[in-house]
Amino acid sequence: MKPVTIITGRAVPLDRSDVDTDQIIPSDWLKRVERTGFGAGLFSEWRDDRDFVLNKAEYQGATILVAGENFGTGSSREHAVWALTDYGFEAVVSPRFADIFRNNSTKQGLLPVTVEPEIGARLLEEIANNPSLEITIDVAQGTLEVPELGLTVSFPLDEFTRARFLNGWDDIGLSLRYEDEIESYEASRPGFLPTTR
Repeated sequence: MKPVTIITGRAVPLDRSDVDTDQIIPSDWLKRVERTGFGAGLFSEWRDDRDFVLNKAEYQGATILVAGENFGTGSSREHAVWALTDYGFEAVVSPRFADIFRNNSTKQGLLPVTVEPEIGARLLEEIANNPSLEITIDVAQGTLEVPELGLTVSFPLDEFTRARFLNGWDDIGLSLRYEDEIESYEASRPGFLPTTR
């Protein structure tokens, strides 16, 4: 996972609530054995509608998804996060996230930004009216800023998760911080026990 300090970019307004992981990446995409290529399946059933927001030229290249309330509900599906990041999203903004989706996101470098419902509604409206609107999310400060609107809000992020993003630590990276201790422990284990080598 690469370190994430500041995300600046345009956004896509997904004005839908209760978006579940099967809508984010439909189950027929789960047969893939690679971890890449899921961006093509992102919201694939909705993208059959030519008027769906991701099909609009003015939102191409956006790096932030602004969604309605309760994003990422449903089954625990890491593929949902893989689809969002493979498509190019670095952050999702919503008034509320499903716990499992939020946890999967923070372990894989997709920043979940929780905002108050009225801020979420305003962002959806402003982005729909001005697709070139630029948003800056500062992980260290825990702020979301839209300079053109004079809007700055804070978002919650516990210190452990903030450190994960700032340092680029996925679960393997966290373990490798203790590589010397692991090596020392493995070296002292009796030969008849299994090792990590």
